[in-house]
Amino acid sequence: MTFRLLTYNIRTGGRGRVDALATVIASATPDVVLLQEATDASVVRELAGRLGMASFQTFPRQSLAYMSRTPVHTAKWVRPRFSRHAFVEVALDPRLHVFGVHLSAVLSAWTERRRLFELRALLRSIERHEPGFHVLAGDFNTVAPGDTFDRQRLPLRLQPFVWMSGGRIRWRTIQQVRDAGYVDAYRLQHPDEPGLTLPTSNPHVRLDYVFVPDGYATRVAACDVVRHPEGIHASDHYPVMADLEI
Repeated sequence: MTFRLLTYNIRTGGRGRVDALATVIASATPDVVLLQEATDASVVRELAGRLGMASFQTFPRQSLAYMSRTPVHTAKWVRPRFSRHAFVEVALDPRLHVFGVHLSAVLSAWTERRRLFELRALLRSIERHEPGFHVLAGDFNTVAPGDTFDRQRLPLRLQPFVWMSGGRIRWRTIQQVRDAGYVDAYRLQHPDEPGLTLPTSNPHVRLDYVFVPDGYATRVAACDVVRHPEGIHASDHYPVMADLEI
């Protein structure tokens, strides 16, 4: 059996863009949607209604939310000890856990260190699931080693942060995910394509990822960036979709 996962940063709550967001999400026909910057519960509720989702949940004062086409077994918001950011854990059934991630923003050396700390806290929290199939997905707000990153194409408001970091950032967070035994689903399917997800007006960086344990790499049937024409009106991120066999 295959299920389709979509991870989507809907930008600052999504208010005023529900039509566009619903169009983009519906085009991908996902079974489960992980949302970031989903700070407006009314938007998530309306999206779930329009998309026919049987289950959805937002988390007060947090970025993360989810929607599912079928009822889920359990769902909870988890903040690891000493971490500033939480993740959402959704158990579609007792055998399959999906973890939604939204790491600290801003591309700089010091925020990369913060993301690395947050990621390590997340990995410690999910160690009990490591022997089985599970998924990490979301907006990691960082660049994978070897991926495209053109500092000159960043919005002007962000360029000073890179400059203050010495003009160079050592990208370690995604490597840490790999070292922990996970495979990048998009890169697995598209080794030579950039997979850029931000900004929708002129994509030049990949910040959104889906990971599965290395031992389950063969369960990744597909992984793609959803570049629907309405995406530019819906958010500053394009969503990422993955078909996973369970």
